[in-house]
Amino acid sequence: MIKHIALALTLAVAPLTSFAAQFVEGQHFMTVSDKAPSASPKLTEFYSFYCHNCFNMETQFLGDIKANLDKRVSFDSKHVDFMNSDIGTEVMRSLGVIQELGIEDKMVHAMFSAIQGEQGGHGHSHDHDHSAHEKPAINTRDDIKKVFADQGIDISKYDEIADGKTVSGKLDLWRAQQREFRIQSVPTFIVNDKYAVNLSQIRTLGELIDLINYLAVEHK
Repeated sequence: MIKHIALALTLAVAPLTSFAAQFVEGQHFMTVSDKAPSASPKLTEFYSFYCHNCFNMETQFLGDIKANLDKRVSFDSKHVDFMNSDIGTEVMRSLGVIQELGIEDKMVHAMFSAIQGEQGGHGHSHDHDHSAHEKPAINTRDDIKKVFADQGIDISKYDEIADGKTVSGKLDLWRAQQREFRIQSVPTFIVNDKYAVNLSQIRTLGELIDLINYLAVEHK
């Protein structure tokens, strides 16, 4: 079962200006790795194509977050493995293929929609579970390849890319970091491979962006 964060925060688009509020470890963010932070500032979103809150984040907030990151902060996304199933792995691989082909702008939304329906990006009850679908649209790799083809993507090399060392290595890394960062719910934002944002304590989109930039660039 996908464990959802209850996005009690409004995440209304507030003025994207600096907040004077002090960010407190243990309240607004947590240290989730004993390792040194990444050499370069970075933000990583861990999410799942099966998660309604993740689809909501993708459609309503992520664009503003990425647009307002400090210019020194890079962005990456990784798919969690909460399902531990063959189709769950295939869906994870699909994101790896999307990233290898550089088609995130088109295919991330398409995969969310194929699994959840377009309405998934506008919010659902938090207790909704993918297992409740009587006829999931995505059951096999062929179903995934059809989603790509329907978006005009050449799928002639899909299998080669999906089964290749690069994508397989991505999945190994995503699973290892899911364990390392103790990710139990999605979406989760990890900053500099060391700090996890506590979304339940964030009141506005502007505050979230300020916290991410603070952790990525200023926090020592």
